[in-house]
Amino acid sequence: MKRTLIRYKTRPEMADTNAALIAAVFAELKDARPEGVRYLTLRLEDDHFIHLVETEADAASAIPGLAAFRLFQSGIRERCIEPPEAGGAIIVGNYRMLDQ
Repeated sequence: MKRTLIRYKTRPEMADTNAALIAAVFAELKDARPEGVRYLTLRLEDDHFIHLVETEADAASAIPGLAAFRLFQSGIRERCIEPPEAGGAIIVGNYRMLDQ
């Protein structure tokens, strides 16, 4: 499993738009139901967004292959004050939040 954490801050006037675009990604994921993919997005009170993506090697292209995800990515830099930063993530503790 590969875990990636992405964090960025949107412009306040773009945070709702960003959240709506993310909701569309989750709706498409729900319909497509790709195996080997787990995805969580949080919106913090200060309009930071945090995405946690977990994929198996053969499912790595499932999210980027979604039309809704491509639409989400198309204007991400313009919506942000702080651009997306991605890095690997290791779960240090987990109580009933994520299946392992």
